[in-house]
Amino acid sequence: MPLGLLTFEIQIPHAHSLKEKRAVVRKVLGRLRARFNVAVAELDHQDVWQRATLAVASVSSSETLLESSLRQALAETEKVLGQDVANYTVEIF
Repeated sequence: MPLGLLTFEIQIPHAHSLKEKRAVVRKVLGRLRARFNVAVAELDHQDVWQRATLAVASVSSSETLLESSLRQALAETEKVLGQDVANYTVEIF
């Protein structure tokens, strides 16, 4: 049974406080959880206003289905944030 992990870093240039940053992060986390039924968490940069590292984890019976699902989650994130997704990695274990 393969496990997939999508890790991505986002830039939030318009955030001027942790409260503004957390609002953006909560929006992304909630949307991904609701639409894709995945586990999502903020991994790094919790105390930095304009950066966040997020991870999405999922399990599936098929590697191709799993990778497709994670790529769709990334596309949804890019739709919400636009060009603010700095870099990402997709890993299948």
